[in-house]
Amino acid sequence: MATQMTTGRRGLPFVRTAIALQTSAIFFQAATAGLLLASSHGELLHGVGARVMYGASMLYLLAAILAWRPGGGPLRPVLHASGFLVLASVQVVLGIAHVPSVHVPLGALMFGLSLLDLGRVVTARP
Repeated sequence: MATQMTTGRRGLPFVRTAIALQTSAIFFQAATAGLLLASSHGELLHGVGARVMYGASMLYLLAAILAWRPGGGPLRPVLHASGFLVLASVQVVLGIAHVPSVHVPLGALMFGLSLLDLGRVVTARP
């Protein structure tokens, strides 16, 4: 049992890095959303940021799966990462459809949840 827990913690740095990247990408999206109103470059930056955020969500899911399945870690991060990927997918669809009344609050919710998850992962005991 102790070996399984030690093995599960090996993937923790990858999970921490992935969730930090995801949180940063979502924060970047909030900043570039403001630029959409002020600059013609805002749309380009927001579009690039959306791709990075979606990729970061996929990376987080991959990191969580690798820490869980072969590493023997807990399943909960996989569920969190799967939820983020679903939310990111909905966010992309809403952004393409130009539905800011749902897109903007969902983005704020995603940032808050990602920040909470980052705090949980960073404060996890080895």
